[in-house]
Amino acid sequence: MAEWSTSQIPLPKNPLEMVIGQQEVVKTASLVARQRRHLFLVGPPGTGKSMIAQAIASLLEPPKFEISVVHDHANPDKPIVELRTREQARETPAQQPQIGKLVPPSAVPIYVSEKLGFRCRHCGQLSGCNQPSCPRCGFEKYLSDSSLFDDLLAIGEPSFEEQGRVRAMVQIADKPEPVFYQRGTNNAVRMLTSRDLQRLNTLEQRKLRKVIAPLDRKTFVQATGASETELLGDIKHDPYGGHPEIGLAPYTRVVPGAVHEAHEGILFIDELSTLGHLQRYLLTAMQEKRFPISARNASSTGACVKVENVPCDFIFVTAVNINDMGLILPQLRSRIVGSGYELLLQTHMAATEANKQKLFQFVAQEIAKDGHIPHASLEACEALALEAKKRAGQPNAYTLRLRGLSGLVKAAGDLAAMDGASLFDSSHVKAALAKSKSIEQQLGEKYDGSWWKAGMADFGASTGPTKSGHENEIA
Repeated sequence: MAEWSTSQIPLPKNPLEMVIGQQEVVKTASLVARQRRHLFLVGPPGTGKSMIAQAIASLLEPPKFEISVVHDHANPDKPIVELRTREQARETPAQQPQIGKLVPPSAVPIYVSEKLGFRCRHCGQLSGCNQPSCPRCGFEKYLSDSSLFDDLLAIGEPSFEEQGRVRAMVQIADKPEPVFYQRGTNNAVRMLTSRDLQRLNTLEQRKLRKVIAPLDRKTFVQATGASETELLGDIKHDPYGGHPEIGLAPYTRVVPGAVHEAHEGILFIDELSTLGHLQRYLLTAMQEKRFPISARNASSTGACVKVENVPCDFIFVTAVNINDMGLILPQLRSRIVGSGYELLLQTHMAATEANKQKLFQFVAQEIAKDGHIPHASLEACEALALEAKKRAGQPNAYTLRLRGLSGLVKAAGDLAAMDGASLFDSSHVKAALAKSKSIEQQLGEKYDGSWWKAGMADFGASTGPTKSGHENEIA
């Protein structure tokens, strides 16, 4: 019979069931994902706050909308925000609506059909526009009217002929109106009214876009608040000042922030108190569910560029230590409570047989996540459970500050891998405990608990008996 190991423990498929010892938090977290509520977690480091946030994100549906910024020809410094569904994002130019009316070349004015290459200027015979010469008389249909001075005379916008369009005045509803003709498909002519041309120009404009939040984006976004740009976005500086010929168009320089990338997903901020004044911007984004993107540097060439109404409808999950509660903006905390929950995480759980099995499950999960260490034997799991009991700080309890225990599992697994063992056992756990001592513990053992001796050793001084009053004990 094979020896029992953590490889025989079935791992839960629901990420929330991997969170150990936080049953009430897990129940609320599943509700947060379903109802799209905010969550404020309070507890010491290592109790699973980021793991809970990631688990909530895994329960969300994939994003439904792509966020793009589109070039505005009329006002380039104010790019347009556009949301597109998956179907719209996949739409090809061939699937876009056909604008205008297709007519035969014989139904358009003679000079129009000549300029578009359908009618021979010599004999008047109609033929395909892709034929450079007339099939009847052999006369070249495309006559060049250019001169040596065309490059000097070409000032301003290109003419309609240069754009492949010819303008004519046509009676529509007893009123003369300008109509534009261009080559269509199957040797037909496309007839465009002024309104059709405006719609066509709008479609052409929307080809100039930058996707700032793609459909395949992650539903979990973690921000640190290290800078305003990371959290709120920015407009890149252009040394050429956005010059239309040599610079970069403003829409290409738009940088989204974490609040925009988390649209339809989770925005997780650990240690919320470190955000300082940025908490006010975060409050605005949560209230409005939209936040503009503008330059963060007033001297940048992007200072005149601003993108309004960028969506940022996210679920806010944040964590803070108990001692830092006073540093949280009251209005922000009120906003979270008004549409969410505040939860205190547990630091220990009762030392029952059922909870011991949960600890064994935790060990199996950490081994599976790491992927580089062997599984643990039963005696190794028992040794880890005993260590969890020692670290609890409570009688008959297991610690839930599991980050340190995770490091111990990896260290024991590394030692077993070095030995070539198929499993790691209690001896590897014991050796890992010796190797995982903090610097303070190592200094205390080496220098008899004296900071002064440790400091003098750096200068090559003797570490013998010290004078009274010059020695500080290491706690």
